[in-house]
Amino acid sequence: MDLDSMFSGSSLQSLAKLLRDAPEEDDDDDNVPRCSVGAMTPGSVGPVKKETTSTFQVKSENKKTIWNTEEVPEGSEFDDTWDPREKPEYEISFKQHVGTEDVFFGMTGKDPSTACCEDIVIKIKLPETKYSDITLDIQDKVLDLRTPKNKLLLHLPYPVNSKEGRARFLSEEEILEVTLRVSRKLDFINFSDG
Repeated sequence: MDLDSMFSGSSLQSLAKLLRDAPEEDDDDDNVPRCSVGAMTPGSVGPVKKETTSTFQVKSENKKTIWNTEEVPEGSEFDDTWDPREKPEYEISFKQHVGTEDVFFGMTGKDPSTACCEDIVIKIKLPETKYSDITLDIQDKVLDLRTPKNKLLLHLPYPVNSKEGRARFLSEEEILEVTLRVSRKLDFINFSDG
């Protein structure tokens, strides 16, 4: 870059105009913040941009709705934060069916990750609860448990087959054990329709 193009006549005139229009500095007001609306900013460089006004387009057929059903997370219809019942302690574990071809030969390609598991086992501690007081509702991605003292709304890590679940109440330990079959699409690890 040569000096002739840097100090051309038009660029020097523009610089002189900027310096001429700048207000004079007073030494008295050094600590007072200044705000000048007409000052040069990085947004002032380049051609003047026309302001565009964007309007929010509602995609749903019903104009009175404030959100689409795709925007609402699955299972949020069960959320009720006003319920004063306690959330019980629970533990989630995964179970997979392993045969000798998996253990000794590794023929099926299964590994210990949750991607290879067929079942989700949820153990919920329900102290001072009778079996008859338990209400359990299982959806594809939500477990909803309610007792007179406890309420658990659990968003499951994988979609499950709600028709193939099992639940048993261990009254000595006061634990409800829920076993749910994970419904997965077939892939290179999961060969069976589970």
